[in-house]
Amino acid sequence: MIDLPNPVVVAAGCGGTGRELAALGALEGIGAFTTRSLTLNPRAGGPSPRIAETPSGLVHSTGLPGPGLEIFLATELPWLVQQGLRVVVSLTGASVAEHAEVARRLAQAPGVRALEVDLAVPDARAHGLLDVREPFHAANVVAAVVREAQDLPVLAKVRADVLRVAESARVVTDAGASAVVVGGPQAAALPDGRPAGLSGPAVLPLALRCVGEVRAALPDVPVVGCGGISTTVDARAFLDAGAVAVQVGTALLHDPTTAARIAADLAGGPS
Repeated sequence: MIDLPNPVVVAAGCGGTGRELAALGALEGIGAFTTRSLTLNPRAGGPSPRIAETPSGLVHSTGLPGPGLEIFLATELPWLVQQGLRVVVSLTGASVAEHAEVARRLAQAPGVRALEVDLAVPDARAHGLLDVREPFHAANVVAAVVREAQDLPVLAKVRADVLRVAESARVVTDAGASAVVVGGPQAAALPDGRPAGLSGPAVLPLALRCVGEVRAALPDVPVVGCGGISTTVDARAFLDAGAVAVQVGTALLHDPTTAARIAADLAGGPS
């Protein structure tokens, strides 16, 4: 786990390239910025419609569009580093070999502070990505990334599944992950029936319980809480449950200043 000046982190995918938030002064005071999940080659993403709003969040099946590794290293990463941000690069792929190659290249890139292996994509198979729901696959992916990451900390993002979250956390830490991110979208479906993820306030109670489950099962493993956080009260609940940091994601789509505001509130002490 990296040292953070503040326990509030922008979650993967919801901060765009970072430029969008920076234009609004919405990156000031945050602990770290997590990039969108990066693949070796460019991805156009899934077909439209990709997002549907629900009364309690968003249902989404984006297909993880992105520029690919080369463009990210040439344009997006240098800009993030110039802003003085602690950059955590989220990564995914269609195979263990692709995860390893992306990790190897990122380990050589100046300014990358940590890698986050995204094991929480609920519709991975639908978009041609490696389905890592089985512990065997998750362990192989994390071990491959850890081997290539050199001295970079490797965080593993696991799905908030109360039936097996502690098992998942144990599998990835046994494979070498230095911290576990607990949260991310829950398995859902778009109105047309396509596999999707559900994010936002609806998943907060589940994610909060999962943080507590992992903390109790693995008391020495740093846990980052993620899922539906939109207020300082939410963030404190995760920290009180044992998380060392929190990630703010979907809330940024409604109010891009959410992470910066929560960071400032926490820095100011109890309110």
